[in-house]
Amino acid sequence: MFGMSELALILLVVVVVLGIKKLPELTRSAGKATRILRSEARALKEQDDAAPGAGRVIRGTVVGRDAPSARS
Repeated sequence: MFGMSELALILLVVVVVLGIKKLPELTRSAGKATRILRSEARALKEQDDAAPGAGRVIRGTVVGRDAPSARS
């Protein structure tokens, strides 16, 4: 993927473009988003583990080709 030199160059460009004042806010937002993503992934995994083999059932009406259409 990326080597250390490429990541350092990208970080340098971010610091120059956004400025040093914005960098702490940016890293805080990225950390918060990462924590939210991890907690959501963990919740989904726990939900799947709670009901092994049970799929989602979506109730609805099965409509065959012989059924009269609503457009007529």
